[in-house]
Amino acid sequence: MNLLDLAGRVAVVTGGARGIGYSLATALARHGASVALLDILPTVDEAADRLRDETGAATFAARVDVTDPASVEDAFSAVRSDLGIADILITAAGVTTWGDAAEVDQGSWSRVIDINLNGTFFSAQSFARPLLAEGRGGSAIFVSSMSGRIVNIPQRQASYNSSKAAVDQLAKSLAVEWAPAIRVNAIAPGYILSDMTRQFTEANPQLAADWVSAIPAGRMGDPSDLDGAVLLLASSASSYLTGQSLVIDGGYTAL
Repeated sequence: MNLLDLAGRVAVVTGGARGIGYSLATALARHGASVALLDILPTVDEAADRLRDETGAATFAARVDVTDPASVEDAFSAVRSDLGIADILITAAGVTTWGDAAEVDQGSWSRVIDINLNGTFFSAQSFARPLLAEGRGGSAIFVSSMSGRIVNIPQRQASYNSSKAAVDQLAKSLAVEWAPAIRVNAIAPGYILSDMTRQFTEANPQLAADWVSAIPAGRMGDPSDLDGAVLLLASSASSYLTGQSLVIDGGYTAL
């Protein structure tokens, strides 16, 4: 029996149009899940078409502002109409900003908290409601960060660090509240070479070298390095695993 088989499952991935979200959506699709990509980017439809062509999976796309609960609820309703009730959720929508904490304005601070924390919560709400109403099980996987546990330097990103620490605690809180029906966990990636990160490291090679020098694995992660943990958490192979945040950082936080 293949415990990682997701055939017949329906997954929703926020922030799914690119980067880590799209990579994880691909892993789910390759293991049999139908996948809905939700993203504020206009390229989300193109991403869903590409995902279907690459994997043969049934896909769906919707433009969503995760900070707007009505927008999120409408998107989940559309997913139910097209693919069925989602029983896997990945919340990969997220942003960061750098700046001295004493100088960060309210708008910048609120945007990071709104997308990373509030967006995760609103997505989890819309995911959970039909499952709880019908007494069905599901697995929610929040994308947190090692920055929810440490203050990695030299970047100054108090809003990001705080938001990701809150995401980890949210996963624990919802895991307890929604047990035994819905499992809620998080993954906490370290430095991952997503498309956006790669653009940054190419423009700042010395900082990238400093990061790599502090990673025991000797390299930054590839988005596919997150696949195994997410497939485990999404599948029945982890049926007794909930309320956890798995750090995937090449050993960075072990130092």
